[in-house]
Amino acid sequence: MKKITLEKIQKKIVTYQIIVMMSFLFGILGFVYNNWRYEHNEYNTNVRMASFQIIQELAILEQNIYANHYDKNDINGNPRDAWVKVGLIDDLAIFISPETKKAAERLKMIWEIHWKEVREDQNITDTLVYELEEIRSATRKVLFKLY
Repeated sequence: MKKITLEKIQKKIVTYQIIVMMSFLFGILGFVYNNWRYEHNEYNTNVRMASFQIIQELAILEQNIYANHYDKNDINGNPRDAWVKVGLIDDLAIFISPETKKAAERLKMIWEIHWKEVREDQNITDTLVYELEEIRSATRKVLFKLY
C-alpha cells in the first residue's frame, strides 16, 4: 500500500486551487469577451439599419425635389412630404456618425430657409442635391468601414 504524505496532499491541493483559479479566470475572460462582441455586433447592426434607411430616404427626397423643380408636380414634389423626409434624415443621422449628423443638420437648415424656392431656383435645387450627396457619401464611408 502506498503512503500518502502531508506534503503530497498539500501539493495536490495547491494544484487544484491553481486549476480552479485559472478556470475561473478563463470563464470571466470568456464572459467579458462575449459581452463586448455582442455589444459591438449590436452597434454595427444599428448603424447598418439606420444607414440603409437614410439612403432610401435620401433617394425619396431627391425624387421629391426633382419632381417639384423640374416637373412642377405638386403631388410627387409636395414640400410637406419633403419636410417629413428632411426631419427623418436628420433624426437617423445621429445613429451613423458625427459627420453624417452635421451634413443632415446643414440640409435641414438649408431646407428650412429655401424650401419655397425649390420650384423656381436652380441654384437652390443644386445646393439641396449637393447636400443630399454629402450625407450619402458620409453614410457610405461608415458602411464601408463596417464591411
